[in-house]
Amino acid sequence: MGRWSVKKKETQEVNLLDLAPERGCEWEMDGETVVVLSPKFKNRFLVRTLLPRMKRPNWKIRLDDIGSFVWLQCDGRATVREIGKLMKDRFGEKAEPVYDRLALFLRNLTESRFISYGNLSSHEIDHK
Repeated sequence: MGRWSVKKKETQEVNLLDLAPERGCEWEMDGETVVVLSPKFKNRFLVRTLLPRMKRPNWKIRLDDIGSFVWLQCDGRATVREIGKLMKDRFGEKAEPVYDRLALFLRNLTESRFISYGNLSSHEIDHK
């Protein structure tokens, strides 16, 4: 697995596997599939003026079966290590390499600001 760690106060590193990701945006279920809702605009003025008038104010991002499973585990209690074990138990060889795949998926969710890690801000995460 590539090196992916979190710098905490420039002196202490925290292992990604020990962190507990938490969902931080709106989402909905479509059958067994998770659909993440991302606002079309981030600018305050556009959010205030255009979004209320739009029929569909959000982009809908449909996750696959593994992504949906991981998303549902991101409750702020389960660590990445625990999510990886559950993922391996549920999907077996289909999910391999489990931790590489999981780290990449969580990195993408973090960069899109869909998840967070408790009191850690996104600039504290070092994606090496």
